[in-house]
Amino acid sequence: MKKVDGTVTTPKGFFAGSAAAGIKYENRTDMALIFSKEPCNAAGVFTSNVVKAAPVLWDKNLIEEKNDIHAIVVNSGIANACTGKEGMDICKQMAKSVADNMNIDEKNVLVSSTGVIGFQIPMEKAANGIKEMSSNIADTRKAGNDAAKAIMTTDTHEKELCIELEIDGKICHIGAIAKGSGMIHPNMCTMLCFVTSDVSISKGMLQKALSSIVIDTFNMISVDGDTSTNDSLMVIANGLAKNKMIDEENDDYKIFYDGLFYVCKEMAMMLAGDGEGATALFEVDIKNADSKENARTLAKSVICSNLTKAAIFGHDANWGRILCALGYSGASFDPDNIELFIESSEGRLLLFKDGKAADYSEDEASKILSKDKVSAIVDMHMGSACASAWGCDLTYDYVKINADYRS
Repeated sequence: MKKVDGTVTTPKGFFAGSAAAGIKYENRTDMALIFSKEPCNAAGVFTSNVVKAAPVLWDKNLIEEKNDIHAIVVNSGIANACTGKEGMDICKQMAKSVADNMNIDEKNVLVSSTGVIGFQIPMEKAANGIKEMSSNIADTRKAGNDAAKAIMTTDTHEKELCIELEIDGKICHIGAIAKGSGMIHPNMCTMLCFVTSDVSISKGMLQKALSSIVIDTFNMISVDGDTSTNDSLMVIANGLAKNKMIDEENDDYKIFYDGLFYVCKEMAMMLAGDGEGATALFEVDIKNADSKENARTLAKSVICSNLTKAAIFGHDANWGRILCALGYSGASFDPDNIELFIESSEGRLLLFKDGKAADYSEDEASKILSKDKVSAIVDMHMGSACASAWGCDLTYDYVKINADYRS
């Protein structure tokens, strides 16, 4: 497995298009289309929020019905959430518009939206955008990158990735684009992530892999503690790499699983690091916990702590806030038996050991915490389980961005 310069259009048979439909934003693209001429198996994981946006309900239904998928159409600016029957009608109309333009069935089209809750998507503008995208789709690197830019809301940059791997003697690819910057919390987040692959894998094994992988990737990130109505992670695979169909847990499945895990983990970290107003990606690594479940609980408790996130922004080695977050996580441990380190490209430093502060330099600690990626490493000395979670610092700009988001 190796990372390559690519995106969702790098796997064989995938195309992308984008358009400036003017759904909410002006002078920028706000719609994207991902398309495969060959039918794809699809898998998905969606928001745990009881309030689910219309596109989430549309996509869950299509995937559960085991429909072949040819396309994913996405708009940014308006979430199509809390929009009643009209919102579901809009999903159907958007899918039908893609179907009519691409000569496929509307049940072959997944629909996704992101943006402000409670507003209706202007269908005429969406239809014009779909018509434009259908005529400009391409399998180029640029087309995929343009699609990644089109789905952004408050993101500061596009998020995309591609890896190459060998399965059954065939060169295969997994590519992805994503958006997400705010309303991000474990158990999925205001994130859309679309993954394409030319690997031949059954729908059942694709869903099995994705459902397992999301637990230690996208479900381990947080920006602000809010779980969105629109969270969607979808993978579509068209089989054009021509490897032997993966329909059981064998060596080929393991290769694919590891590749998809890497893609999801990297995309999750990109989302966490680009949290609204953020200046740093904050990683928490729990080592030697007594169980995997407790390791996850401890890691997520720290990245969700607003006091800790504010300390990271201030480059302040306030280890008491980390100990506090560990303590109220619900996991049991002996605070006199743990070690706490911070780490970045500036080095690694022990802050806490034997139930008290270690002998460290505040200036050195501040220097370590001043980088754009910082880590807290906690050795629990209880077992062999580990887990990682990712978040970001909490800055003044987070409040500014969200105070006037609708306007």
